[in-house]
Amino acid sequence: MKTTIYMVRHAESPYTEGNERTRGLTLKGKLNADGITRILKDEGIDVLISSPYARAILTLEGLAQELEQEIKIVEDLRERHFSGEDDLIPTEKFMSEMKRMFDDFDYAYPGGESNRACQQRAVVVLRDILEENKGKKIAIGTHGNVMTLMMNHFDATYGFDFLNQTMKPDIYKMQFNDLELEEVTRLWEYRE
Repeated sequence: MKTTIYMVRHAESPYTEGNERTRGLTLKGKLNADGITRILKDEGIDVLISSPYARAILTLEGLAQELEQEIKIVEDLRERHFSGEDDLIPTEKFMSEMKRMFDDFDYAYPGGESNRACQQRAVVVLRDILEENKGKKIAIGTHGNVMTLMMNHFDATYGFDFLNQTMKPDIYKMQFNDLELEEVTRLWEYRE
């Protein structure tokens, strides 16, 4: 049975240490979230699901209002934990550490979560979503890393290079036949 997943990477969010769960959207992010609503409002989406992080929820909020639906929050869709609070990855090392994590799925920066651990928890959720919503269209409010890792589970070409070309926000329409990924189409177009 055909099921459609819309991976919606959250819109731009101001980065500050220590508030991963509560960070909202920048003004540009709010405007782009409106663009997400315009693109998806006529897709016939049946279910809205999101990471518990505010920036992912806020990116889907306008769509939820437009469709008169509630957003179901799923804890295991949260962004991966990159490092421990006492051992943050220095900004200048972040990209090289990210590449290392994609080169070695079991590597984790001290106190952080490996790609494999993040992928395993998120794919369990995605499989449950696919099983519970067969034949439906589901939008998932997500994050760059966890989205890439879920997509990578079904197609290994979605890796570090793919993650680096995604935007905030972004939309990937994934067509499944049962649990088999058949097609991915990018729906977001860059807007200033």
